[in-house]
Amino acid sequence: MASMAFSTIFFTPIYNLSQPRTNPTPSIPCIKSSLSSSKSAFFQHGFSQQTSSNFPRFLFKPRSFSVHARAATEKTIYDFTVKDIDRKDVSLSKFKGKVLLIVNVASRCGLTSSNYSELSRLYEKFKNQGLEVLAFPCNQFGMQEPGSNQEIKQFACTKFKAEFPIFDKVDVNGPFTAPVYQFLKSSAGGFLGDLVKWNFEKFLVDKNGKVVERYPPTTSPFQIEKDIQRLLAA
Repeated sequence: MASMAFSTIFFTPIYNLSQPRTNPTPSIPCIKSSLSSSKSAFFQHGFSQQTSSNFPRFLFKPRSFSVHARAATEKTIYDFTVKDIDRKDVSLSKFKGKVLLIVNVASRCGLTSSNYSELSRLYEKFKNQGLEVLAFPCNQFGMQEPGSNQEIKQFACTKFKAEFPIFDKVDVNGPFTAPVYQFLKSSAGGFLGDLVKWNFEKFLVDKNGKVVERYPPTTSPFQIEKDIQRLLAA
C-alpha cells in the first residue's frame, strides 16, 4: 500500500502517576432508555460539517464495505465491562445480538454538532432493528472534552437529545488506554494503524461482537448507513 502523509497534531495529556484518576459524577436521570419507534427524517450522505482550526487535516479515499475482523484473538466486545456516565458497571454482553457503532466523542470539537446530530438520527432510525450507538467521551484530542461526566451528560442530552448510551470518560491512546479500546484497535488496525487519530473515530461491530470496520473521524455517521443496514440484515 502506498504510504499516506499525515499532518496531524496529537495532544497527549501528561499524567501524574502518583495521583489516582478519579471522576466523581452525580447521577442525572437524563438519557432515555425507551425503545419506542421513531420516524425521524434521514438524509443519506448528508455530510456537511465544519472542522475546527486545530483539527488535523488528512484525506482518506472512500472504501467499499468489507468485513475484515481479525481472527488473531478469540475475544469479542462482550468480554468487557465498562462504566457508564454515572460510573456504574455495564457488561457489554448486554448488547449481544446487536450491531454496535462505537465512537469516541467530544463536546467542543468542530465535528461535534454534525456527529452528535447524525448519530442521534441514525439511532432513532435503526434502534428498533437492533442498532446501538455507544459513545465514549475522551479528552485526549485538543483537550476538547474537559468537562465532568455530569457536564458531558447534560450537554449531550439537552443540546442533541441523545438517547443512546454514553459511558465514562476514557483514554483511547497511551498508557491508560481503556481495555475495550485496546481490543477495538487490535481488532481493526487497518489503514489507520493502531492509534485513534481524533475525536469521532468510529468502529462498527457485528452481531457476534466482532469489529468489522473502522472509519476515520471525517467519515460522517450518515455515510455508514449502508454498512449498518448490511449487518442488521445479516
